Amino acid sequence: MYIPRIIEPLLRERAGEMPVVTVYGPRQAGKTTLVRKTFPSHAYANLELPEVRALAMQDPESFFRAFPAPAIVDEAQRVPELLSRIQVRVDESGAPGQYILTGSHQPVLRAAVSQSLAGRTALLTLLPLSRDELEAAGIAPPDAETGILRGGLPRVHAASLRPARIYEDYYRTYVERDVNLLVQVENRLAFETFVRLLAGRVGQLVNFESMAGEIGVSAPTLRKWLSVLEASYVVFRLPPWHGNFGKRLVKTPKVYFTDPGLAAHLLRLRTPGQVGRDPLFGGLFENYVVSEAMKWKANAGRAEDFFFVRDSNGVEADLALDAGRELHLFEIKAARTPDAFLAKNLRSLAKSFPVKTATVLCRAAPFPIPGGGRFVPFERLCARLAEIAGEP
Repeated sequence: MYIPRIIEPLLRERAGEMPVVTVYGPRQAGKTTLVRKTFPSHAYANLELPEVRALAMQDPESFFRAFPAPAIVDEAQRVPELLSRIQVRVDESGAPGQYILTGSHQPVLRAAVSQSLAGRTALLTLLPLSRDELEAAGIAPPDAETGILRGGLPRVHAASLRPARIYEDYYRTYVERDVNLLVQVENRLAFETFVRLLAGRVGQLVNFESMAGEIGVSAPTLRKWLSVLEASYVVFRLPPWHGNFGKRLVKTPKVYFTDPGLAAHLLRLRTPGQVGRDPLFGGLFENYVVSEAMKWKANAGRAEDFFFVRDSNGVEADLALDAGRELHLFEIKAARTPDAFLAKNLRSLAKSFPVKTATVLCRAAPFPIPGGGRFVPFERLCARLAEIAGEP
C-alpha cells in the first residue's frame, strides 16, 4: 500500500525548476518510494548495492551510461565524489529535473552538495509519515497513545505491522549501523544506554555531565554521539528563542526523536495502554506534537524556524514559531479538558515577549482561552500552523 505524501507536489515543482533535487531524510522514511512513484520513468541507481556503488566509484562514465539522465541516485552520500561529475553534466545540459538524489547522512551529503551542486539543486527533507498523511489515507491512529506507539515509519502503517518488531529492526539495522559509519562506537552498551536515556528525557534540556556520570562515558563523547544521531535524523534539537526581547534563562536546546515510535520502543512500551499510563507520557505526547510541527515545515518547504521560549523566571512555552520577530506560542498539554490554568505560561510570556498568538494544543475540543488565545485539538496543529502562515 502506497501512502501519498504531502511533499510530492513540491517535489514535482522543484524538479521542474532546478537541474537537481536532493531529498534528505531518515532511513525508512519513504524517500525511495516517494521519488520512484513521482518519477516512474527515471533510471534508478541505488548506491547501497555494492556492485552499483563499485561501478560509480571505479568507472563513473560507465555508471552514467548504465543510468542515463533523467535518473534517481539513491543514498548518494555513499559516493559523494559522484556529485562533481553530476555538476559537469547538468551544466552541459541546462535542463531541469535531470537528477533526483536522496540521502540519509546529513553532513556527508550536505558537504558534497555545497561543494559541487551549489546553485544547481533544490533541497527538500522527507520526514516520517505525518498524522495528516495518515488521515488522508484513512488510517489515522484513533488517539495520541496509538499515534505515539506506531510512529511514522511507512512500513508500520502500509502493512499494519507490529511496531515493536519494526522499531527493533530499525534500531539494530539502521541506527547502530549509521552511527558507526560516521563515528566508531567502541562501547555499544553505553551507546544504547545513552539513546534510551534520551528517550526518557524528550522535551528536556540535556545535561551531558549528569548523563556522563550515569553512563560512565565522558561528556564530550556523549556530545559527539548526539551530533551523529542528529546527523542521521534519529533526533533533532529544538533551540531556545534568541530574539532580542526579554531575558533568556538558558542557551541549551531540547532534544526530541524524529519518530516518536522509536522513543516509545526504546522505553519498552508495547501497547497504547502502556503509553497512556507511563509516567513519561507527557514528554512523549510533547515529542509527538513537536515532530508533527517539523513535518509540516518540511512538507511545505517553509523557511520559518521553531523554538521553545523560556524567560528568566523559568516560565516556558513548549513551541514557538518565529514569523518576522512575532512569536506564535504553543503550550502542549495532554489534558482532555480545557482549563484557563493551562494557558498561564502563555499569558505570562506575553507580558515580556512579542507574542502574536497563543495556542494550547491538547486533547480537548476547540475553545477560546479567556484573555486571548485558543485551545486547539492537537490533531489540528498543522491546520493551525497553515492559518498562522497565511496559507489557503
